[in-house]
Order: sequence, then C-alpha cells, then structure tokens
Amino acid sequence: MAIRELGIILHGATGRIASTQHLANALAPIIAEGGLDVGNGETVMPKLILAGRDEAKLADIARTHNVENWTTDLDTALADPAYPVFFDAAATHLRLDLLHRAIDAGKHIYTEKPVAPCIKDGLAILSAGQAKGLKLGAVEDKIHSPGYRKMKTLVDDGFFGRVVNFRLDFGWWVFDGLERQANRPSWNYQKSGGGGMFSDMYAHWRYVVETMMGPMRRITAAGWTAQPKRGGEASEKFDVDVEDSCSVIVELESGAFGTITSSWAQRVIGDDLVSFQIDGTGGSAQAGMRRCRAQAAKDTPNIRGFNLGGDSATLDYKIDHAADWQEIPEAGPYLNLYRAGWEQFLRHVATDAPLKSDYAAGIRDVQFAEACLQSSATGAWVSMAPLA
Repeated sequence: MAIRELGIILHGATGRIASTQHLANALAPIIAEGGLDVGNGETVMPKLILAGRDEAKLADIARTHNVENWTTDLDTALADPAYPVFFDAAATHLRLDLLHRAIDAGKHIYTEKPVAPCIKDGLAILSAGQAKGLKLGAVEDKIHSPGYRKMKTLVDDGFFGRVVNFRLDFGWWVFDGLERQANRPSWNYQKSGGGGMFSDMYAHWRYVVETMMGPMRRITAAGWTAQPKRGGEASEKFDVDVEDSCSVIVELESGAFGTITSSWAQRVIGDDLVSFQIDGTGGSAQAGMRRCRAQAAKDTPNIRGFNLGGDSATLDYKIDHAADWQEIPEAGPYLNLYRAGWEQFLRHVATDAPLKSDYAAGIRDVQFAEACLQSSATGAWVSMAPLA
C-alpha cells in the first residue's frame, strides 16, 4: 500500500484541546497505527510540526508524543511547502488573522470553532480559500459522540415519526476563581478574548440540532451573567462582560419547536453534562454524550399527572419513569470524537471525499451564535435563513 505523507501545522499545540484531543487522542493514534487508509491502495500518514509560543511546553509535548518537529516561528512553518495543512486551536480572538495568513500561504485549513468572529469575516475566509482551490474544514466534534450517533440512527430509521418538540440542556458549575480555583480559563468570560456561552457552546448545538432534525427557521434567545465577578489565572479580579447562562427557543423548518439551555452556573445531577431529548409521534429518545435511551409510542405508559394521595401532595414519588425507557445498544467501536473529525478531513484533502463539517458549516455555526446574541439584545425573533 502506498504511503502518502501529509504535513500538518498544529497551531496552538500547547493548549488543552490541541494537546489532549487533537494530538493525543486523534493524530498521534493515527500515526501510531500506521496512518489512515483512504482507499484505492493509499494510506495517508500525518507529518506534524507543533507550533506555539512556549518553547519548553512545545518540546515536552513533542517528546511525549514522539513528534520530531516543533517551532515558535509560525511564519517559517507557513512558508514550508512540506506542510500543506494548517490547523488552528489557539486563542479565538487571533483566529481570523491566522487563517488569512495560512490561506495566503496556500494552506488547506482545519480549524476549531468559532471559525470566525462574525458571518462577514467567515465568508471572506471561505471566498479566499475557494479562490485558491483550498479545502477548508471546521471542527464539529459533538455529533460523533456515541450517544448522538445512536440517536442519529433512530432518526435515520424513522423512529420518531413526526417530531413535535425537543430540548437540550447543558452545563456545570464553574468556580469563580476567587473563593475556589476556576475550572475554565478566564478568557471564556471576557469579550476581548472571544468568550461568552453563545459563541463558545451554541456553535456546537447548531450542528447537533440541524444534523438530527433539519434546518432551523428562526430563534429567540436570552443570555445573562450569573456570576459577574471572577478571578483570572493570577487570581486577579475582573468583571465578566459576556453571558454565562442562556436560554433559546428554536423553530425548525419542519414546524417543530424546541429549547436549548446552557449554563456555567448550574450543578450537575444525573449521568451526563448534557441531555438532548427529541419527542415525536412515533416515540422519544434522550441522549447524552455516551448513552441513549428511547421510549416507543407503543411502550408509552398512561401517566395521570400528580399523585395527590396520602398526607401531602406528592409527585408520583413511587414511580420510576426511567424504567419505561429502553437503552439503545452499542453499535461501536466508536472513535474518539476529534479523531472522527480528523479522519473525515484527511480523506477530504487526500481524495476529495465529501466533507459535511466544512468551513461553510462552521459559518452556519457562527450564524446561530450571532442570531442568539442579536435576539438576546433586542428581544426579537431572528431568522436563520440559509446564507447566500
């Protein structure tokens, strides 16, 4: 089998997402397993150069994952024809300039979200890349999780019938960095760093919802700040100037409605950080990142509502409603979420295979975040009509 080396600049390599997910859980295993079989007797072997600002961290990560090359000189890496792919997972507010530089250097693009600070900038990147015949992809990892893959199988099998509504709830408690060390970086809570729940997480929920149930028609949203004061990495106090909690109502093109709520100020109960439920005439399913449970219409019990018996008003306290739901079995083995995305992008670059999570999909993610911000500011419904 022919081996085709494909050079990749991994920018932001010292960050948590790049070093753990994109490198340790995706590219390094592909390399260790002898590359990616893309068909037609060809195997793509990623050849990495790690790029970042901290020499010591770069050297340590490179050593850990047996990567030969690393650099703090991004311009030199961009000028090297041996690395035709540029990946970015560095600071959000620097992404636009970096992607333009990479396109000017003739590099294919694969980037973390948000892919651009706004729709206009995203379309400019897309146009510039297309003009040079480059391939551009976006990281849309959540849809590759086992739970969502199981739910997508139910969708494809017609299990739900006509979808009538859905709800997605996500979040956990992020410590404020003052009384207790924060468990998320401070830039997430500052507009200057590209922070905010809408920009950070609703880009994910767009592709999850539309992959499962089709296009959104319009949305209305509210965002608020639950913890207005936080402490940074050096324990310095700062004012939070973005939303850390959000609630959005979505109308789909199908006519179904649903809600998406997300918060960094809610405590977790249950077995997952995210719960996504779809209800239809044929049945319902609820998925987290790993599990998926379903209840068909024929198995739906007759629930009478509140049980008002005994000495006090209670809520059917003796009934375990979860017992009437069936676990959807594993259909694996499953790839790491980020590895699944990388494999699709590598096939796209090597063989021109279709890529659903392309840069245009990333712009659609940005469109949803922008619509949420606009609606939260104005209180109005905002259209999610397709972009030209």
